[in-house]
Amino acid sequence: MTEKRFYINTIGCQMNVHDSERIHALMQGCGYRPTPFPEDADLIFLNTCAIREKAEQKAYSFLGRLAALKDRNPNLIIAAGGCVAQQDAGRILERMAHVDLVLGTRAYGRLPGIIEKIRREKRRIVDVDTEETPKEKETFFSREPAADLGVSRFVTIMQGCDNFCAYCVVPFVRGRERSRNPEEILSEIRDLMEKGVREVTLLGQNVNSYGKKEGICSFSELLTRINSIDNLYRIRFTTSHPKDLSDDLAETFGRLDKLCRHIHLPVQSGSDRILERMNRRYTRVHYMDRIRALRSACPEIAVTTDFIVGFPGETDEDFQETLDLIETVQFDSLFAFKYSDRKGTRAAELTGKVPENIKAQRLKTLFGLQRTLTLEKNRALVGTFQEILVDGPSKKEKKQPGTTDPENAQWTGRTSGNKIVNFNVKKDALCNHRVHPGAKVRVYVQQAFANSLSGEIPA
Repeated sequence: MTEKRFYINTIGCQMNVHDSERIHALMQGCGYRPTPFPEDADLIFLNTCAIREKAEQKAYSFLGRLAALKDRNPNLIIAAGGCVAQQDAGRILERMAHVDLVLGTRAYGRLPGIIEKIRREKRRIVDVDTEETPKEKETFFSREPAADLGVSRFVTIMQGCDNFCAYCVVPFVRGRERSRNPEEILSEIRDLMEKGVREVTLLGQNVNSYGKKEGICSFSELLTRINSIDNLYRIRFTTSHPKDLSDDLAETFGRLDKLCRHIHLPVQSGSDRILERMNRRYTRVHYMDRIRALRSACPEIAVTTDFIVGFPGETDEDFQETLDLIETVQFDSLFAFKYSDRKGTRAAELTGKVPENIKAQRLKTLFGLQRTLTLEKNRALVGTFQEILVDGPSKKEKKQPGTTDPENAQWTGRTSGNKIVNFNVKKDALCNHRVHPGAKVRVYVQQAFANSLSGEIPA
């Protein structure tokens, strides 16, 4: 019998990446094998993102290109999953006659059975049911790829969101908040440590509200329990909502040795008027208070954030308040995006849409300011030693394998503050420090760039 192969294309956030990893493991458990080439696959799974218009356009573009493959191979199964699938199941089936399966964000545990049903019955299936049986949930969350897991892994601690920010589709496509049992999370992390993983990133749409609805332990308590796990070197998490960042959580950065000195705390705007229109439920003053609490607990903490520019009604004065906030907080880095209407959200109905050319100019101005600040912060680290968790060979080495003297090969890793460091290793240091993926090493920083640092482990 010919071995069946699958191909996965992932668009979007870390949650989608992690979901795709589990789908990968799920299909391997059913006897499928991965292929890097969609034209060789018996199953193509597209994991979609609906958070911004561009991501949705990419999804439809990719699906459209698959029609030719389906013509050549009628037995090919094409599946669309993720947030666009959850939101636009009917539209996908109508526009894409070659798509066999549309799968919602909480139906992944049913995927193997559905695939076999499609093969047997030769019909198209839509499953966007948000209810899972305990067995389906366990089937999906218990799966990890059998291959090398690498140094760092994602661990989902909760799903969904209850915040209903005016611009965001997540509550509609991911459902309401629900937290995983802490014992399940701890068990999963211990298992990862046994397989050689040394860093975990805890995932949720709003990790700060973990456990509140269920009455289980708080997020800070969960972090404390995770911190005691053997062989775990580092803990990261994303994403945090400012309104739910408690003093207790801020204090964990000063007392938990494995918790990385970095927090991603999306603010979205520096204007109280725009924050209110966004339904963010905090003010600029509250956000600054949370920054002070974090830096009081951990003065060296790196803070990164998200901004949306050109939200409906945003004036030049509102945007200036955003720039002022950036200069006041002195973020280490940030992500920023032009606002785009998302179907079904409150913001899509708001008046005062900002023209595209103005949004583009504001985005350029914002990035220019932050680039200067990031470079200044990176330059401040030149001449210091930084502890790095080694990921592996740098991108330069991966692009040109074998072209560099192995005794002076370039490696890469991250600081606790989440700064990328590419570093060279002298021959003696390579032996003495045992540099390898998953090792912790002290690197002397020699140069700073806008997006990374470089240095060496001296002999």
